[in-house]
Parts: sequence; structure tokens; C-alpha cells
Amino acid sequence: MSVWMQPDDAGAAVGGDVPTDVRGEIKRDAPLAKLVWFKSGGAADWLFEPADLDDLVSFLARLQPGTPVMALGLGSNLIVRDGGVPGVVVRLGKAFASGEVKRDCVLECGGGAPGILVASQARDAGIAGLEFLRGIPGTVGGFVRMNGGAYGREVADVLVDCDVVLAGGELVTLPVADLGYTYRHSRLPDGAVVVAARFKGVPGIPEEIGAEMDRIAEAREQSQPLRTKTGGSTFKNPSGDPNDAKAWQLVDAAGCRGLTMGGAQVSEKHCNFLINTGNATSADIETLGEEVRRRVAEKTGVTLEWEIQRVGRW
Repeated sequence: MSVWMQPDDAGAAVGGDVPTDVRGEIKRDAPLAKLVWFKSGGAADWLFEPADLDDLVSFLARLQPGTPVMALGLGSNLIVRDGGVPGVVVRLGKAFASGEVKRDCVLECGGGAPGILVASQARDAGIAGLEFLRGIPGTVGGFVRMNGGAYGREVADVLVDCDVVLAGGELVTLPVADLGYTYRHSRLPDGAVVVAARFKGVPGIPEEIGAEMDRIAEAREQSQPLRTKTGGSTFKNPSGDPNDAKAWQLVDAAGCRGLTMGGAQVSEKHCNFLINTGNATSADIETLGEEVRRRVAEKTGVTLEWEIQRVGRW
């Protein structure tokens, strides 16, 4: 859950000039494979890393209307297709990774702050209720957009509001009620970049908070293929009912554990994870995912929905 973006887009880049007189760093035809967990995929037409909020606002305000904008966090939960990403990819750096404790157990964090940092800052401040963010492999911007969740909780449970720069450069603050949260989905508009968010917890004891974070870290280590080239959970659980079958159970029941296609494989350790075994293309990974969906539907009658975002050109 480290990315927030337009829905699947295989179109061509929009023409027109991209502002290059920025204080941050902007690159043309920038490879993205090294920036995403799968370590596959093509280049961005443009990759922009703003120096700060003013730099981002100015850039988006001057960008030609209609130019696709995609924000990139840690690069988990993402397949970048081999033909690359049209338009501009915005990557938030250190200027957007800070955190500050506000009153009444509210923690304000930049859109580029990873979940582990948010949880750690909350622990140090004696704020409980945000420990689950330790288990989300992404940044604030990504899991705010996608209503990221782990271990029985999700962002909708703790978010107060968020600061968002819209496609035209307008900076707005949106309360949680305006985001229309459902399972792994929000109503944030295409091209919007989440630059900050505020999360509310409850008073807690740092040692107890830290112990819960350690428990979450250990559970992830034991159950997920963390030390591979993967993208995180591939498919959404098909129901909010905890008694219903999970996505991994359906994949397993369809006989897909360990299934391979090219250099891509369904993880033996956790079969709701796809992995790049070495030199997989993004086409290998996505095609394998579609084959898993086909087999699950054929075996169980359930059509799995992608949780991993797929962006760019074939």
C-alpha cells in the first residue's frame, strides 16, 4: 500500500511541456524497476521528486491539464507494466517524511513517511492504536488513498483528515468522512497527491505498544515472503466477514500454490503473494495473477479482485 494513483492506465503519454524549472529533481525516461518491490517494469516519462510542498504545488499548477500524475511511495503493492508509465510520477522524499505529535493523541505525518516510522513515533509518544501501521509496507500517502489495513484494523479507523494537492495544484484538507472509504478504496480523485495526514490514537504505555509492534513484525516474518521480490497481498479478500474464506485460501484450494509463469511464481509460503524469482517481467507477474484468478473462479466460483495496483503501458 505504498502508491496512490490513477486506475489502471495503458494509454500513451499526454503531450505538452512539463515544467523543469523546479527546486527538486526531475528526470525524463526514468527507470522505475529499482523503485518498486517487484524490481520489474518500465520507465516513467517523467519522475519528479519535489524539494518541498511549495515546489510540488507550483509544479502541478503549471503542468498541462490532463497530464497523468501518479504518486509513488515505497513501491509495494504495485506492478509497473513493461511499457512504462505515461505522464509524471511524483515521488515524495525526506521533506515529506516527518512526524509531529499534536494534542489529544493525534500524530501528524508527511505523505512520504513509512508505516513503521509512524508506528514508532506513536510508540515513543505513548500513543496506542496505531501499532497496525507497523504491518503496512507503504507510506502515509499510499495507505491513506487505499485505506490500508493489517491485523484487524484499517486507516479509516484512525484517520482524522489529510492534506492533498489536487491535479491543478490546489492544496486542500479533507476530513475522513469525505474520503468515502470502503475496503482498500477511497474516493480521492485521480492525480491527487496526499502530502500529510493526521491519525488519532489513545493513551498507552510505550513498552506495551512496542511489544505489540514486535508481535506484528514477527507475525509478518513468519507468514509472508518478506525477503523476496514481491508486491505484498495480491488479491482482496472477497468478503468482510472474518468467517468467510480468505483470498489465500481460495488460491490454495485452486491448486495455485507454487504455480509459475516465466520468472513469476505464486509464493509457496503465502499464496496470496506473487514473487519475482529473478528475472520476471511485469507481464509475467500480471499474467500469472490473471491465471490464478481464472483458476480460482473455475474451481470456487469466486472472482478475485486485484489489490495490487497495475499501472502503465503493456
